[in-house]
Amino acid sequence: MTILLAEDDPLTLEALATCLQAEGFETLTAPNGRLALDLWTRHQPDLLCLDIMMPEIDGFEVCRRVRTSDTTVPILFLSAKNEEADIVVGLGLGADDFIRKPFTRAEVIARVRAALRRAHPASPQERSFRMGDLTVQPKALLAERRGTTIDLTPREVSMLELLHRHEGQAVSRDAFLDACWGLEYYPDSRTLDQHILMLRKKVEAEPSQPVIIETVRGVGYRFRAHAG
Repeated sequence: MTILLAEDDPLTLEALATCLQAEGFETLTAPNGRLALDLWTRHQPDLLCLDIMMPEIDGFEVCRRVRTSDTTVPILFLSAKNEEADIVVGLGLGADDFIRKPFTRAEVIARVRAALRRAHPASPQERSFRMGDLTVQPKALLAERRGTTIDLTPREVSMLELLHRHEGQAVSRDAFLDACWGLEYYPDSRTLDQHILMLRKKVEAEPSQPVIIETVRGVGYRFRAHAG
């Protein structure tokens, strides 16, 4: 999923992009509202996060113009303004939520996840898939096991989708890097292993005895066809 970030403060913009990229989101960045509208038109991102006070075109006007052609894409306002009037104006223009500065990484991720889930409600019949006793809902960025909901990042969803597509087959480390990180970014094998370790803690009933993400020594990982 791709998120458009529009913010005139370069440090805040970089912090937001780094935070979201670490969770597996693709990001587009704009230091002003005019470029934000251009990026929106050309790339059609899945979510917009807009500062209110920006040069050339402010966040309110960006929101208004986007809403003339798209009434469903999630729009979050990022602002130091706390006045109720600004919130009322933003919501009236069609914004979904506000993130107030200073913000924490956890708050940003939580609000982005919530907005994406509202915009892309999962249809289990069409979008989910099963891995043993685990049901993965990619659009909602979550999995479920016996009534328990598990939050997933976009990269974690991509990793599970890759394993599911190759059920019963070993997926090499290079295949993981290509599919889940992209050709332009190659983390070392330790990074991949750490992601696998964290994902197992989320999705395995017994992380010490994995049956969904099995290690294939010297190759990579495999979703066991008989899992569950």
